[in-house]
Amino acid sequence: MAGFNKVVKSYQEAMAGLEDGMTVIAGGFGLCGIPEGLIAQIKRLQTTNLTFVSNNCGVDDFGLGILLKDKQIKKMISSYVGENAEFERQYLAGELEVELTPQGTLAEKMRAGGAGIPAFYTATGYGTPVAEGKEVKQFNGRQYILEESITGDFAIVRAWKADTMGNLIFRDTAMNFNPMAATAGKITVVEVEQILEPGELNPTEIHTPGIYVDRIIQASFEKRIERLTLAKQ
Repeated sequence: MAGFNKVVKSYQEAMAGLEDGMTVIAGGFGLCGIPEGLIAQIKRLQTTNLTFVSNNCGVDDFGLGILLKDKQIKKMISSYVGENAEFERQYLAGELEVELTPQGTLAEKMRAGGAGIPAFYTATGYGTPVAEGKEVKQFNGRQYILEESITGDFAIVRAWKADTMGNLIFRDTAMNFNPMAATAGKITVVEVEQILEPGELNPTEIHTPGIYVDRIIQASFEKRIERLTLAKQ
């Protein structure tokens, strides 16, 4: 990786610097648009006491779920956790900290963190356990709670296309949390399906500018379906 060329050749280089106790922000929604190769590298590194910020924690044998088996994750900040039996077991046993956050609030926490905004007010969660211990303020007759933004030591992201300078295009629903996550890491690592030369991406189609991206690696993806439903014949 030299100058404006942010492409790395190995997963070891992609995740260099990850240490025990760090916070990692991960893009994806369910199993859609997850940076599966980077997650696998974290498993190989065997880093522990990690805090992960992600919509969910994958399933038992795929996505972030594979990090639960060796108890690499200390805390999850998530919106949805219903597809992972080991996640449930660890939480009920007191082995895993969980901070449940409404989906839109979680996305805004990432976006605000990337924009340098320390906190914001939202009506979502007011009057529920989500609001416990948080400042409440009224605007135009409606109650809002103060939510702090989120940043991470690393952000791991999946994109469809990138150029070598780190400009990113996401594809369809695989966009999900990835653009917000990409802005919120001190080191943002992206694995992509296609890497192109500068100028080959249409500027009007770029979703995340390269200023947010530190490392890019090309990968192939399994593209697993989380729950397959077939129409009755």
